Amino acid sequence: MSVKVENLENNMAKLTIEASAEELEKAIQGVYLKQRGQISMPGFRKGKAPRKMIEKMYGVGVFYEEAANDLIPSAYAKASEESGLDIVSQPSIDVVQLEGGKPFIFTAEVALKPEVTLGEYKGVEIPKADTKVVAAEVNAELKQEQEKNSRLVAVEDRAVKKGDTVRLDFEGFVDDVAFEGGKGEDYPLEIGSNSFIPGFEEQLTGAKIGKPLDVNVTFPEEYQAPDLAGKAAVFKCTVNKIETKELPALDDEFAKDVSEFDTLKEYKADIKKNLTEKKKEEAKSAKEDAAVDKVIENAKMDIPEAMIETQTNQLLDDFARRIQQQGIDMEQYMQITGSNVEALREQMKPQAIKRIQSRLVLEKIAEVEKIQVSDDKIEEEITKMAEMYKMEPEKLKELMGDYEKEQMKKDMAVQEAVTLVAKAAKEI
Repeated sequence: MSVKVENLENNMAKLTIEASAEELEKAIQGVYLKQRGQISMPGFRKGKAPRKMIEKMYGVGVFYEEAANDLIPSAYAKASEESGLDIVSQPSIDVVQLEGGKPFIFTAEVALKPEVTLGEYKGVEIPKADTKVVAAEVNAELKQEQEKNSRLVAVEDRAVKKGDTVRLDFEGFVDDVAFEGGKGEDYPLEIGSNSFIPGFEEQLTGAKIGKPLDVNVTFPEEYQAPDLAGKAAVFKCTVNKIETKELPALDDEFAKDVSEFDTLKEYKADIKKNLTEKKKEEAKSAKEDAAVDKVIENAKMDIPEAMIETQTNQLLDDFARRIQQQGIDMEQYMQITGSNVEALREQMKPQAIKRIQSRLVLEKIAEVEKIQVSDDKIEEEITKMAEMYKMEPEKLKELMGDYEKEQMKKDMAVQEAVTLVAKAAKEI
């Protein structure tokens, strides 16, 4: 295998990667052996047809595409390592030559880590964070705990009000035709939660138990189901049950039930103490963020679009995994929010750019300041992680490869750069 590198504009590069004709032949033969059991040919038992006969019937290139797909990942991985480039994006692959008896040639266009020119990064001016806790904040925390300990009580003598939870039957129609996914029975819905299409919940205010009503809405233009986007719909609804929250009294008994304290006064004092500690931690993070923001503002870098796209896709994948842990897949999320993947990607793009900028400037500061993370510090970090995962440190080290250890070292150097910048910052 060989690789040629062509530097392009805007921190991009094109790798021309060539695998030998022998490597291609091996890949083609491998695909044939995998797929022959699925191919039927007259005169041969299933899975016994010779490769030449299959190629004669279906074309000489019948296995080429799959062979290329098998070859590309490993060939690209070797080529990227051999090139010595600091690649920061997924490759854009283009096949140049794919023909039996000849070398397999393809190109991979990639983004390279951009150079950073630092401006001022020590002594940047940032606003001072307020760590004082006022009575309103304590009361808000108390109110939240009160809400958590509320109970739902059935209401039968009045219509639906904002804040109520209703049990709802509904079916949606567009042009008098019911649409898929638009029906629900005894569905729990909190009025004012904004979990349905805009305008839906407001029209349920005033509804009475058992009395049918029509709710008229218009789906958002960017709604995830294209056949419904921008269309007017009518939901035929019936409220089966109305429930309202009943809050416990804020007294000493409440304090005993929800905390380790005997009086409401003691409980409120503890809330204030915890809020103060939380505010101090938040102030520390805010100071670090503000200092890094200033450093980014003072620095210069040319970030390639492919790098931004890769980071955005990573954020999107992380988001999908998080909501999956809550029992919601992306399709359901899009339906609930009336959004789509492209809109979500655009929404995440500024965050992706910010994450890239932060990492680049902090890595540069670590380089300029010659921040080195010792092996002892790595050992300490691995011990902390092992405790968190309830594992033996040696076992965790066995599971970690050289790449993971090197990445940990870089992450710790970046965090030290954050600390350096924040400590040197001037609060005004």
